[in-house]
Amino acid sequence: MIEAVIFDMDGVLIESEPLWREAEIKVFERVGISLTEDMCRQTTGFRTDETVAHWYRFQPWDNPSQEEIGLEIEKTVCDIIDEKGVPAPGVKEIIKFFKERNIPRALASSSAPDVIEHVLKKLDLANEFVITSSGTNEEFGKPHPAVYITTARKLGITPSGCLAIEDSLAGLLAAKAAKMKTVVVPEKSNLENPKFSIADLILNSLEDFSDDHWDLLQSMNGMQ
Repeated sequence: MIEAVIFDMDGVLIESEPLWREAEIKVFERVGISLTEDMCRQTTGFRTDETVAHWYRFQPWDNPSQEEIGLEIEKTVCDIIDEKGVPAPGVKEIIKFFKERNIPRALASSSAPDVIEHVLKKLDLANEFVITSSGTNEEFGKPHPAVYITTARKLGITPSGCLAIEDSLAGLLAAKAAKMKTVVVPEKSNLENPKFSIADLILNSLEDFSDDHWDLLQSMNGMQ
């Protein structure tokens, strides 16, 4: 039985993956790394520090420090979200769907706590989640399942009793490794990626989520 739903944030609640790419391209240019959109997609779903470390291994730089670059990326993306950020289609409706069924809702994001707070305030969703967890508080980020396991523990529910909603392959792998049921809503440019077939349900948009999908997911947990 599904007892709780855990949302990823970037790419699920807010169409922010292009905004993260914009911020990364802008900031990494400072240290002489010219990223393309496709290059940025290599680290979709990663924590900021892991993204910075990835590109540092690719082309090391002297100054500023990796930590400073990470903080600048997060500040830049918050500024861009203030300017361009909008809820992903279907967010309000799917939250209402679970509220009406008294299903607790939590958030498990790779983003830093300050970014999470910023996004939830921007989208007016701060009161919709009983738990928010940041992967920056874990030893390992997604695709490691730590942030999902921690979130389930905070909810007081076994991971197998949770449904995770993700958009990235790293996030999907993390949720599957935590033994959760999974819904994935890939970015349109990545919709045909066969690796997403490990998800229990693939949607083009959260707007498509229906009673039939809920019943299907519940039946996978042994319910009819």
